Amino acid sequence: MTEPLIQILILAAISIFVLSRLYAALGKDEHRPDDIPAGAPKVSNEPSSPAESRPEQRAEPEIFTGQAAAGLTMIREADPAFDRREFLMGAKAAYEMIVAAYARGDRDALKPLLDDDVYEAWDEAISRREKDGTPSFELLRLKKVEIDDAEVEGDTARIMVRYDAELGDGERTRRAQELWTFMRSLGSRNPNWILDDVEEAS
Repeated sequence: MTEPLIQILILAAISIFVLSRLYAALGKDEHRPDDIPAGAPKVSNEPSSPAESRPEQRAEPEIFTGQAAAGLTMIREADPAFDRREFLMGAKAAYEMIVAAYARGDRDALKPLLDDDVYEAWDEAISRREKDGTPSFELLRLKKVEIDDAEVEGDTARIMVRYDAELGDGERTRRAQELWTFMRSLGSRNPNWILDDVEEAS
């Protein structure tokens, strides 16, 4: 057997192996999990019988407890899409983003995230810091994020979030325990919450 023929047979064997692996990976299900858009319902791979009728299972709404329970319940009644876990994730991201923007003195980043009164106060604080040359504190570690209270007044919802964080300016570190109040109009199509008030947590 000549050397070119041997090479052809080896290449043919490799091609067959590769094609068989591709079929095993792709041929069984043309709708792979990676092709499913985020947020799409998950499809069970368990076999089902045509004679077997399975009612659709829906997650029970979370039962709120604690001091904020009444307010959170009122918010969800007005906005069924409200989810406490998602809100807390957003509140964590908002704290990190806002503290970082304040440390940079980035007013353009802060303005859409803050209520007018809060923005004006922080704008003045940034101006004083820039004038005095005072170093800014940056977020080192966010230890705790939890909902402290919630309320609905008219069509305005407010959620108070308690933060426990460690900040530093390169030389000094300090602990920040604050209560941030986020506000949103329940009648608005805009799902975003803005920072309405900041105070030291007791």
